[in-house]
Formats: sequence, C-alpha cells, structure tokens
Amino acid sequence: MTAASATETVEAVFRIESARIIAGVARIVRDVGIAEELAQDALVAALEQWPESGVPDKPGAWLMATAKHRAIDLVRRKETYARKLAEVGRALEDVAPPPEPAGAEDIDDDLLRLIFTACHPVLSTDARIALTLRLLGGLTTEEIARAYLVAEPTVAQRIVRAKRSLAKAGVPFEVPYGPDRAARLSSVLEVIYLIFNEGYAATAGDDWIRPALCEDALRLSRVLAGLMAKEPEVHGLTALLEIQASRTSARTGPDGEPVLLADQNRTRWNQLLIRRGFAALGRSNAAGGPPGPYALQAAIAACHAQAIRYEDTDWRTIATLYGRLATLTPSPVVELNRAVAVSMAEGPEAGLAVVDAVASEPALKEYHLLPSVRGDLLARLGRMAEARGEFERAAGLTRNERERQLLLKRAAQASSGT
Repeated sequence: MTAASATETVEAVFRIESARIIAGVARIVRDVGIAEELAQDALVAALEQWPESGVPDKPGAWLMATAKHRAIDLVRRKETYARKLAEVGRALEDVAPPPEPAGAEDIDDDLLRLIFTACHPVLSTDARIALTLRLLGGLTTEEIARAYLVAEPTVAQRIVRAKRSLAKAGVPFEVPYGPDRAARLSSVLEVIYLIFNEGYAATAGDDWIRPALCEDALRLSRVLAGLMAKEPEVHGLTALLEIQASRTSARTGPDGEPVLLADQNRTRWNQLLIRRGFAALGRSNAAGGPPGPYALQAAIAACHAQAIRYEDTDWRTIATLYGRLATLTPSPVVELNRAVAVSMAEGPEAGLAVVDAVASEPALKEYHLLPSVRGDLLARLGRMAEARGEFERAAGLTRNERERQLLLKRAAQASSGT
C-alpha cells in the first residue's frame, strides 16, 4: 500500500470512527475537549505508522485502543494530576484511573453520553450544533463553516467556547435520568432536527438544499434510535427525517432551482427511505402513549408519501394532524403550515383566514414564508395584484438566492395573470 492510499484509509476510518473514539476516551478523562485531542493524537500516530506497517485488520479498534492507552497514561502520570484535579474535580485525588472499557455495549453507552453532553442546554443552539457536527458528525471546522455560510474562525470559536463552557459548568459525562433526561433529550432531538432543516431548505446562500447536512442529521438520528430504542420520539424524529429525505432528488431541477411539492416527479422519491420512515413511525407508535411533535410531523410526511399524485393527497387528515400539533406545541409557524393544509381541504378563503389570524405575530414579522403563503392563497383567489406584492415582499425577506429567484418568478406570473 502506498503512503497516499494509507493516508486516505486513515482519514476515512477516522471519519467513521471518530465519534466512538472520542466517546470512549471521554469516559476515561471526563472531558470532551481533552478526549478530542487524544483522538487526534491517535490519528497522527496512524498517519505515521500505517504507511510503514500497513493498515491493521481492525483499523477502528486500533485507533480506539491507541487513544484509550494515551488517555490512561495521561490520567496515571503523576505530574498531570494537578491539572486534572482542576478540570475534573478533587474526586480523582485518591481514586485509581478507571479501567479501559471493553465491549460493544460500553462503547454504545459512551456514544450516548457524548450525544447528551454535546447537546447540553448550557450551550447556545449554535454552539450545540457546531459541537455536535464536530464530535458526532466528524465534520471539520471548515466543513461546518461552509455548510452554515459563516466564517471558519467563528465556528472554531463556537467549538472552543462550547468545550470550555461544558468544563466550567462541570457538566458530567453521563446520560441523565428521570425529568432531566426528558429535558435533555428534547435538546438532542432539536439539534438533529435543526441540522436536517438547514440541509433540507437552506436559510441563506446560493444552494436550495445541502444534502450533506441532511445525511449527517439522518445518520445521527439513526444512531440515537439504535441507542434509545424505547423512546418513541427518537423513532418519530427518525421517521420524519427518513421520509423527508426521500424527496431530496426531486426538490431541485437540472440547474439547482427549487421544485415545489406540487410539481415534483414522485417517481424520483426514494422508496427505500420511505419504507424506512414508515418502519420507524411504526416503532414510535408501538412504544405507546400519545404521539409527540416529531411523530405527528412524521405522520404528516407519511400522508404525502402515500399519495401517488399531488391531487391524491389526504389534506383533511394533514390539516387535522397540524391541528393536533398546534395544540401540543403552539406556534405561529405551525399555524402557517396548517393554513396551507386547510386551504387545500376547504379552499383558499379558509386558509387565508388562518393565515390572517396569525399574521401579526411578532415571530413572523421577518419570516418570508408568511407573505409567500399569503401570496399563493391570494393568487388562487384571483387577487393577482395583492399576490404580486406578497411574493415581492417574501423575495425581499429570504436570504436564499434560489428561493428569492423563485419568489420573483411567482411575482411576475401574478403580474401577468398566469
């Protein structure tokens, strides 16, 4: 094997295994920042040794063992104890270093601890997203910056500050239980959901969708579903993301332009992802209890997936599901989505009434989809001049160039009466 191919193998294996390695090491050192440094040390060791010795039969296990050995050495070294005591607490003073974890179940437990730590509510939403993509998604700082269209130093600062905040707050490397677990789980699910949404409909930039972010979020949700098989909302989120991701290839045209749901070629929807989504939704329902917000959104997505044609969509059921979602998690954005379903089930006049009831909500003041939805309803009512004004206002609010062009096109169509 050439040095170049060995290097590619090292980088590929580390990308796949990095989350588990960091999680396993964090169990020993009790600090995600130090754990990431030791995982990087193992990567450097592999880059130095594998081109000479060859790639081991189990490269992931080699990296894990190397990182853990360095972690144990770090804890054992007498001169390091003073620094470790300041970071981890005086409890380590007379406590022997923990033994090296040894089994798949231990590794899975460690990974679950890492997910809950990276998504701890003590961090801001931006910090949670950046740290999760870094530690669990395996993305570099440059990749995160490019995905979210922010400067690389900004992302680097968010990650560094997030690690410091976790250490300063003394956040334990553990999975919480009882009420704390429910609260923390909602934070974990929210972060994965937000990562997917940014990939599914980018808030800014030149691209309508960023499939890589959708894939990262989907992978994280699958990992979480495997680790927390008894949590219905974990399966609900996975179901939602699987079904939504099934439409990705149909959501853009040849030149990357957005294709609205009504115009999508449904033969391009990924049936494997749809089946996976339905299976996950079944697991969520089988877990018992009333469906949560992610399971309800998954049920809405399932209604769309079941319709062979746009005209076959069961809009009444979708409107009902949005009503249940609005009761569970009241939000003007949910009401805006319900308005679309109501307009399809009962007519644009009924939908417009729902929109106008929430139009003055402060949360929607700069939300471009409010005038966009209103413009669509006005156009369906034949009120073209008003529709044109709404589409132009929406175009002025969006930060996504592809979406802006689509909205301006719709404004021009309203102006011409087409």
